[in-house]
Amino acid sequence: MRRIKLIEVRSELGAGTRGASLGVDALRIACLNKGSDYFRRFNAVTVPDLNHVLFDKNHFPFAKHIDSVYTVQKGIANTVEQTLRFGEFPLVLAGDHSNAAGTIAGIKAAYPHKTLGVVWIDAHADIHSPYTTPSGNLHGMPLAMSLGQDSLDLQRNDVDPETEFFWRRLKNLGEEGPKLLPEHLVYVVVRDTEAEENEIIDRLGIKNFKLPEFKAKGARRVAREIYERLRFCDLVYISFDVDSLDSRFSKGTGTPVEEGLDVKEAIELCHALLDNDRVICFEMVEINPTLDSENTMAKNAFDILEASTDAILERLRLADVTSR
Repeated sequence: MRRIKLIEVRSELGAGTRGASLGVDALRIACLNKGSDYFRRFNAVTVPDLNHVLFDKNHFPFAKHIDSVYTVQKGIANTVEQTLRFGEFPLVLAGDHSNAAGTIAGIKAAYPHKTLGVVWIDAHADIHSPYTTPSGNLHGMPLAMSLGQDSLDLQRNDVDPETEFFWRRLKNLGEEGPKLLPEHLVYVVVRDTEAEENEIIDRLGIKNFKLPEFKAKGARRVAREIYERLRFCDLVYISFDVDSLDSRFSKGTGTPVEEGLDVKEAIELCHALLDNDRVICFEMVEINPTLDSENTMAKNAFDILEASTDAILERLRLADVTSR
C-alpha cells in the first residue's frame, strides 16, 4: 500500500503575526494529550526553514523576506516532488500559507503533463501579488504565484527590481509558467477579501462556496459539486487553512474570521473531499499556539487531521485491494 509521508514545514516567513512556526509542535502536543500514536505511525521529514531572518531587517516592503521565502519554497517543492516520485502520499503540515505555493510547484514538477485542481479551504483568497498587496505578507500571495497572476491593472505598489526578480522566480518554481488554471481552483468559505481580490476572483470566474451555500447543501454535496467543477483535472491538491473555521474555534491562528466552518463541518468536508482517487496531497496550515493559551486550535486541528488521515488511508487501502 502507498504510504503517507508527513512533510513538516515550520517556516512562518510569509505571515504577518509571529508564531505559526510552532504549529506543527502544537499539533504534536495535542496528539500526546489525546493519547494518540499518530506521529509514531508515519515517517516524517522536516523542510529547513529560515525563520532566523525574521530578526534581520526586511528589504522588501511589498513582499516581506521574499528572497528567503524563495529558498524555503525550493526546499518544499523538492521534498514534495521526491515524495510523489517515491510513490508516497505527501501530507504537509506547514506554518504560514505562503508555503502552499511550494507544495503546488512540487506536485507539478512530479507530474508536469497532468492537469492539477486545487481546493482552497480558507477565510482568505490569498491571490494578491506584490503589486496589489496592502500588507506585503506573502501568505496572501501563494495562489497568485501558482496562477502566474500579477494583476498589474490593479497595481497600487511601485515594486523594486529585486522584488520583481524573486517574484518571477517564485512564479516559475518547479516548472516554468502557471501551475494551474483559474477554472481549476475552487474556494470554500473564503470571506475576508480586499477589493482587488474581489475583482480578480470575479474576472477569473473562481467559484467560492460561501458559508450560507455550504450550510444549505452540506459537506457531501459541496464535495460532489467541487469534483464536478474539477472533472477535467487529473490530480487534486487540498489546502486547509485553520482560519476556515469560525473564529469561535480558531483563536489560535494569525487572522481569525467570523462566519466560518465548525469543527464537525470541517471534518465532514475534508473526509468527503479526500474520498476521491485523484487527491494526491493534503496540507494543513496557520496554527499559531502563541495566540491560544489552551492550545484549543491545535486540538481542533488535530481532530480534523486525524479524520482526514483516516480518509486517506481508507482510500489507499481500497486502491491497494483493487490493484491486486
